[in-house]
Parts: sequence; structure tokens; C-alpha cells
Amino acid sequence: MNTLKSLLGPMRVPFLMLAPACVAVGVGTAYWQTREINWLNILLVLIGAVSAHISVNVFNEYFDFKSGLDTKTQRTPFSGGSGTLPAHPEMKEASLLLAWMAFAITAAIGAYFVWLQGWQLLPIGIFGLILLVTYTIWWVYQPILCLIAPGLGFGILMVMGTHFALTGTYSWTSFVASLVPTFLVSNLLLLNQFPDAEADQSIGRKHFPITIGRQASSVLYGILLLLAYVSVVVGVILGLLPRFSLLALLTAIPAWKACRGAYQNAENISALIPSMGINVVINLTTPILLAVGLFIG
Repeated sequence: MNTLKSLLGPMRVPFLMLAPACVAVGVGTAYWQTREINWLNILLVLIGAVSAHISVNVFNEYFDFKSGLDTKTQRTPFSGGSGTLPAHPEMKEASLLLAWMAFAITAAIGAYFVWLQGWQLLPIGIFGLILLVTYTIWWVYQPILCLIAPGLGFGILMVMGTHFALTGTYSWTSFVASLVPTFLVSNLLLLNQFPDAEADQSIGRKHFPITIGRQASSVLYGILLLLAYVSVVVGVILGLLPRFSLLALLTAIPAWKACRGAYQNAENISALIPSMGINVVINLTTPILLAVGLFIG
């Protein structure tokens, strides 16, 4: 029981709500296209998405502990890992096993939907599985790839994968809708890298807070926020999203506060933490509002 309880740390349970929020967007685009709901398939997609999130979280914790990064990070409520493995190094092997088990669940559910809906799901599925394992050991050492990988995983891959799993087709609607979590989740990780910049640099990582600095990265953060909301507006104008998708814009005011806070406190980590918290709320709320808009039509 102690082992199972300790494994909740590397899973980063409080942050697992992000996967259901992103899946909701894909469910919304599928419903808007078909006006049908298959609750069993939705449940399976949700289990696969949460398993994928658990897998990448635990792989991240394992490789960060193995590299020694966990002993150098300035831990905050939103960054720096859970601290479980430095406190319980004997959990290292169990954590790696958990990561692979979650990976296997995701792969099995993906294989089921390939069988059910068609081979066209394979490219997204295979790429997503590779991303789960390689993110911490490769992507984080390439600034541009480090920026786009989180959004790609939770945005384009998860939303469009959900849409295909439920409909058997891809659509421009699912693509445009997926851009919202794509930009937001990349932003989530970007801002969370601010406190870790020096520690990450010490082990050779290269992301934008390291390569261009925190101040310039705060401007990039604002640009990505803007692109998330512009995606909704353009989608509605083009008729690819229903007008009620504009509900997603309700988070623009807190987004502005987070953007301003990030710019003003880019070099002051303790003062930056409220903006990091708002950023988490934006990442959870905006996709859900978009999904609600898709269901209303």
C-alpha cells in the first residue's frame, strides 16, 4: 500500500485533469459532426488519454531523477517535479514499470481503435507513443521541439485522435479546434520552465527560457496565448467552428492577467507563481468552454 501511495507522486495526479479537458474538445468536434455519442468509446478514449498523461509524467520523473535534475530544481506548486523519487529512491524501478504499464494501456486502446475505425489512426498513434517515451530524453534538448511537443501531444494528436476514434474520419473542424490546446499546453510548459532554467541548463537542456531568456520568453508566452484565441475566432469566421465556440474567449481576461504577470515578473519566480496558477486554470477551462460551445452548436 505504501508503494502504491508513493506512486501517486510521479503520476502527478492533480495535473491529470488536463487530458480529460483536451479529450472533451475532440468529443465536441465529433458530436458536432455526427450528433451521436458512444459513451463506451468515449470512456475508452478517456482512459487511453489519461494513461498517456500518466506515462509521460512518470517517464519524466524517472529520467529527471536519473539525470540528477531533481536535486537541482527550485520546486514550485506547478513545476520542478513531485519530489517523490529524491525522497524515495527505492521507488525508481517501480516508477519505470508504472510508466511502461500506462504506455501499454494507451497502446492497447489505440490498437483497438485502429481495428475499429481504420489504419489512418496509426500515424497519430505511433507518433504519440514515441513522444511519450522520448520527450524527456530528446525533445527537451531542442528549443523549438521542446516548445511544440507538449502542445502537439495534448492538442493536435489528442484532439484529432479522439475525433477519429469516435468518427472514423479527420476533419478541418477537429484540426482548428485542436489548435487551442496546442498553443495553451505548449504555453503551460513554457511558463513552468521559468523556475527551472538554471537547473535545466546545468544538465544540458535547451528551451527558450534558457536560450533567449525569461523576459523574451514571456513575450513568446503572450504570442501563444493570442494565437489560441485567434484560432477560435478564425474557426468561427470560416464556419469550421460553431458560433458558441466563442465561449472559449471568456478566459481571455485571466489570460491577459497571466500574460502581464509573466512579463512583469519574468525574473522574480516567487512573484511569478500566481501567473503560473492562472495559466493552469486557463489550460483547463478554455478547452472545456470550447467543448461546451461545440455541443451547443
